[in-house]
Amino acid sequence: MCPVTMGLALGAATSVLSITGQKNMAEAQARAQNQQTKAEQQRLLQQQAAERINQRFQQEQASQQIQKASVKAAEARATARVSAGEAGVSGISVDALANDLTRKQAIYEFGVRNQLEQSNTATELRMEDNVLGSQQRILSINQPIEEPDYFGGILKGATTGINTYSTLSSIET
Repeated sequence: MCPVTMGLALGAATSVLSITGQKNMAEAQARAQNQQTKAEQQRLLQQQAAERINQRFQQEQASQQIQKASVKAAEARATARVSAGEAGVSGISVDALANDLTRKQAIYEFGVRNQLEQSNTATELRMEDNVLGSQQRILSINQPIEEPDYFGGILKGATTGINTYSTLSSIET
């Protein structure tokens, strides 16, 4: 094979291999970014679901506390009325005692509801923060993918071809 043909063939092969390798690397990077993005999206969905489950648990717990307090307050009012009746006390003082128990119940229930509202606000803020953090992770995952450098690949192949031609020409002379 003559030095020109050998140089051209080697140069063309180098160009094709260089460009093909760059394309393959870009495609592999795109696949990896896609997989990592999907994994991050799934992680966020699971995290948000866990937050909602925890929020529902806290709501149920608050409802149970309020219900227990309501039952205890009703029992306390009934006990106070019976005790007052047995002691022969009636009227305003018994009503005042019942009203005081109702007031204490209302204060307790307000505290439980207020705490639940604060907890819900904190949950919403955490969920917003989770979304923002996930968006940042997805942005860092999906960095621009370098496109194949066709000109550089052709130039590299041409350089290889010229060097091969020069080397083979100097050997033949």
